[in-house]
Amino acid sequence: MRKGWPGATSSSSRASSGARPDGSHTADEPFEVQARQALASLLAILAEAGSGPERILRVTAYVVGVAHWPEFNRLYAEVMGEAKPARTVVPVPELHHGYLVEVEAIAVRGG
Repeated sequence: MRKGWPGATSSSSRASSGARPDGSHTADEPFEVQARQALASLLAILAEAGSGPERILRVTAYVVGVAHWPEFNRLYAEVMGEAKPARTVVPVPELHHGYLVEVEAIAVRGG
């Protein structure tokens, strides 16, 4: 597990449910805050591994309820920019600890 990033592993880059590197969580925050934090954590984990959004192979996002899907799409496009990795969005009834979004990615590590 990567030091400082809850949910990060060496074989993949993962940002779980808006967890922050200081151990605090966003579960009580609105969807946009949670999604931004999850994506920011993912990008930070990639940067730490010498990688970036252009090196992501696949993203899986678990979103509570389909009502959040359009907002997730908007935030994802804003954060990912020109990177267009394969992506799956899975609507789920609930996530652990009351989170509204969880993002996971598999990426190529920097050289």
